[in-house]
Amino acid sequence: MMGNTTVWKPATTSLLSNYYLMKIYKEAGVPDGVVNFVPGSCSLIGNTVLAHKDLAGIHFTGSNNTFNTLWKGVADNLTNYKSYPKLVGETGGKDFIFVHNSAVPREVATAIIAGAFEYQGQKCSAASRGYIPKSLWPEIKKEILELHSEIKTGDPADASNFFNAVINESSYGNIMKYVKAAEESKDSEIIAGRKGNKSKGYFIEPTIIVTKDPNFITMQEEIFGPVITLYIYEDDKWIETLELCDKTSPYGLTGAVFSNDKYAMVQACRILRYAAGNFYINDKPTGAMVGLQPFGGARGSGTNDKAGGQINLLRWTSPRTVKESFMPPTDFKYDYMK
Repeated sequence: MMGNTTVWKPATTSLLSNYYLMKIYKEAGVPDGVVNFVPGSCSLIGNTVLAHKDLAGIHFTGSNNTFNTLWKGVADNLTNYKSYPKLVGETGGKDFIFVHNSAVPREVATAIIAGAFEYQGQKCSAASRGYIPKSLWPEIKKEILELHSEIKTGDPADASNFFNAVINESSYGNIMKYVKAAEESKDSEIIAGRKGNKSKGYFIEPTIIVTKDPNFITMQEEIFGPVITLYIYEDDKWIETLELCDKTSPYGLTGAVFSNDKYAMVQACRILRYAAGNFYINDKPTGAMVGLQPFGGARGSGTNDKAGGQINLLRWTSPRTVKESFMPPTDFKYDYMK
């Protein structure tokens, strides 16, 4: 669309779905050579592409470490390129749900369950930490546990199942490491979930942790799995806790604020201005619709070039300005020089 041919390197764990999507593109009439589907070794393909003189840019979705490696690889090859490559990245997230005491508990509980556990929490925008006012916590807790008990787990081919397995054993092990840390901490309590089973598939129960420590490891680090940690704050610490939320995580991808107090909402919007590139009001912080909600965040979450919208497409243009003079000057001297 923007005049570029593309090398499409899918993640190994999503290769099959990407392959079928490529087949759909071909059936739809995308000519050969426009999108070049190249599965394989990350290092082999990455090193080959990074060393090529015609590299025009990289559009990446994945981990911070991998994106940092690609950026360094481009820097190491700068003298080889015809032009400076454009780098666009969407990396991690530690997405929040922040609740004001004017919020409706059932709405908050629904956002926590859906935001944290859709796709088993395996998306960068999944809700991963929550801030709940003490006055609402008893009712919100009751609603969360009620909804949690209704989660049905099983084969996604059965449309009635809300929850499935995580993607592979490596992910399973990493997620369970965080669950274990919560189990062993005197500052945290697991109020739902916690169990894992990898006898057939890599299943982890949707897990809800409540912590006394707003800087607990599960409040700061991206888990990429079905785990959300909640911190209960004193109602009169609204501003201080908003500032805490802003500073707790290196990421800045998505976040949600639940409030029916307009003034409090404006306060939250201002304080959390850089904490979420996609900011939701009275809704879960995930599920952006392509073409309607351009998606992306800054800080440790990437370059915030808003995939799924025209802002992103413009990044791949190389503008040229043309000026034509119909009455060219015939003297080099300006009027003030005469």
